[in-house]
Order: sequence, then C-alpha cells, then structure tokens
Amino acid sequence: MSVGSGYPVLVLNADFRPLSYFPLSLWSWQEAVKAVVSDRVNVVSEYEREIRSPSSRMRLPSVISLKEYVPAPNRPAFTRFNVFLRDHFTCQYCGQDFATHDLTFDHVIPRALGGRTTWGNVVAACSPCNVKKGHKLVAQAGMRLLNWPKEPSNFQLQENGRSFPPNFLHQSWGDFLYWDTELDQF
Repeated sequence: MSVGSGYPVLVLNADFRPLSYFPLSLWSWQEAVKAVVSDRVNVVSEYEREIRSPSSRMRLPSVISLKEYVPAPNRPAFTRFNVFLRDHFTCQYCGQDFATHDLTFDHVIPRALGGRTTWGNVVAACSPCNVKKGHKLVAQAGMRLLNWPKEPSNFQLQENGRSFPPNFLHQSWGDFLYWDTELDQF
C-alpha cells in the first residue's frame, strides 16, 4: 500500500512537549515507524491510515513521545533563521513583516567599522533597508533601530516559534502544541 509523504508525525520529548515549535518537530511516518519498531518512542496518537507487512499491520502514528528525555541546549544556535525568529521575521528598521526568503541580516555596527557577527550586533532587515543603511551606523544612515539585538534564550525562541504555526496541523496535535497556554473562561 502506498502511503506517500502526507502523514507527518509530531515528535514530543519525554515530558510531552514538542522538541521544538518552530520549526515544529516533525518526522516522516517512515522515521516514526522505525522508531516505534525499535522501541525508542511511545505512540500517543494515530492516523486512521494503516500500513501492512506480510506478518503484521499498524496504524500510522500521528504523535509520538521519546522514551528518553532530550535536554534543550543551554544556548540557542546562532543561525540566520534564529536571528529572524528572535526578531519575529520583522525588519528591525522599517518594522514590516517578511517571509524568510525576503529577509537579510544586517550588522548594526558594520563589519567595516569593527562590528562582529554576534547575537548582539546582527538584526533581521529587509533588502531595501539593508542597502539604505549600507556600511554606516544607524544614526549616520538616518534610520532607527526598533529593538537593540541581544542573545535570546531557548525559551524565548520557542515562544516566538509558537506564534508562527506551520501550514499543516493535524487535529491530534492540538493538545500537545498548546497545552500550556492559558484557557479561555466561559
């Protein structure tokens, strides 16, 4: 039976929290089935779809949890994507939101003036603002910086990521993605 790639699996840590929110911790159904068979994960929820072998059958998992807790790194990786996530995918000069592929990063203190490529000196910027600022300091370019850059915590990046849900959310995932958000009172 051909299943295709339309059955992503939400991966939870042993504490039932997603390994990451953005990008959302997803595995292919093939990876998840291998992990189930090798007894590395628990199946929390399943799709209706079933796969079969000559000797067994199994419903595809939609949510799995790791059997062993994986601690988060102490500090977030300094990547272009994490800079954009820290800055909410917003140009830190004009304040407009952009898709990842439409953002660049800018050195607040230009490298030509001794600025370094660090959390405390790099911000998300759209191309027009980046070109306008060029190799000048913010004030010299007649611009304003919305937020001074600083290193985020892993928690801050996870919280920012929760603000950007993925394109596909299976109904079985909802309880695990937002279980620690405040409930509406009726």
